[in-house]
Amino acid sequence: MKKLIMMLAVALIPFLGTAQIKKANIQASGLTCSMCSIAVLKSLKTVAFIENIESDVETSTFKVTFKEGQNVELDALQKAVEKAGFSVSKLTFTMNVDNLNIKNAAHTAVQGKTFHFVNVKEKTLNGDVEFKLLNKNFISAKEFKKVKDKLSTETNTRVYNVTL
Repeated sequence: MKKLIMMLAVALIPFLGTAQIKKANIQASGLTCSMCSIAVLKSLKTVAFIENIESDVETSTFKVTFKEGQNVELDALQKAVEKAGFSVSKLTFTMNVDNLNIKNAAHTAVQGKTFHFVNVKEKTLNGDVEFKLLNKNFISAKEFKKVKDKLSTETNTRVYNVTL
């Protein structure tokens, strides 16, 4: 039995490292001045898995790169922006994937996270791919209203609704 478990673990190792969230672009809403931008920047700096942040005051965006090998919690990014007193109006992230099969309205598990794909064609993704989060609190209320009927409403696990 121990040998079987060990062989299974060794066989699964190549699949464990097939995806890594590398960076994200966060657009915050409600920022009216550079002090607002600084508040969001300071709040994002408290997130442990962030390596670097570049901010653009004119577009209210923050380019975030993550520490290699760290588990990236997308909800922590939204909470950091909210903690500063603002909201996320758009969040895209780049993930390096290897043979990730996707299709519309289907769930795909990647690195312990469940992604539900919206408005995509069936295909296999490789390399650095940019995804856009469509969950409430990650897009504007106006945009959420347009897509909410296409999103997964599963409640027993965290599902990230994404599109390309």
